[in-house]
Amino acid sequence: MIEPEKTIKISIITVAFNSASTIRDTFDSVLSQTFPNIEYIVVDGASTDNTLNIIKAYEPKFDGRMRWISEPDKGLYDAMNKGIQMSTGDIIGFLNSDDIYPFPHIITGIVECFKDNIDVQAVYGDVKFMSVNNPDKIVRYIRAKNFRPIRFRFGFMPPHPSFFTYRKYYDELGMFRLNYQIAADYELLCRFLYKNNLKSKYLSVEIVRMRMGGKSTASLKSNYILNKEIVTACKENGIYTNMFILGFKYFIKIFELILLK
Repeated sequence: MIEPEKTIKISIITVAFNSASTIRDTFDSVLSQTFPNIEYIVVDGASTDNTLNIIKAYEPKFDGRMRWISEPDKGLYDAMNKGIQMSTGDIIGFLNSDDIYPFPHIITGIVECFKDNIDVQAVYGDVKFMSVNNPDKIVRYIRAKNFRPIRFRFGFMPPHPSFFTYRKYYDELGMFRLNYQIAADYELLCRFLYKNNLKSKYLSVEIVRMRMGGKSTASLKSNYILNKEIVTACKENGIYTNMFILGFKYFIKIFELILLK
């Protein structure tokens, strides 16, 4: 898809809302990246804490590579869609406002993977979950090596923060659907990788380090909503599943935690 000699631009999108306690780490990890042609887009949802002041303080450090807006939105996925619409890069990736790239060469590795595999349309890799207060303490490691599109029916997907694809596919296949509360990223990946069969490649590296927590793991009610939306997402994209089948993923997650210890 990309000619080897072409100068590639990567658009990294961070969505923020009242993220003052963590967003500096996110910004520093993007600034640390060795790949030079990064467009960094920050979409703030009209934060009421110190987030906006931090964004303004960091903007000069990006030497014109950061673009940002701060305005009310309809939630996380609406903000992500705004970021896509603002982007001008060849390839898009998302980095949450409480997550980091753990090493300076992450984006360089992503670009090299696309260049070395010109038929590949999407790239994903591993993520680690870190303690909220201690980024060096790993509490869960998601290895995406064994992912296959058929595993969507069991509730598995490539970790969305590790997922990079060409911007044109958001134009051709659609962006995040706002009728989902929690699982719009799941639905999008089902649509891209299963229904439309984008050719993807697994990159065997830790791409993103995430803090524990988040909307989908906040409560039993959130998990119920998540699973219900996963069933809907699968149905909309031609994948058969049900709540009973999705139950198997929790046994696998417990097994992963035991291995990590």
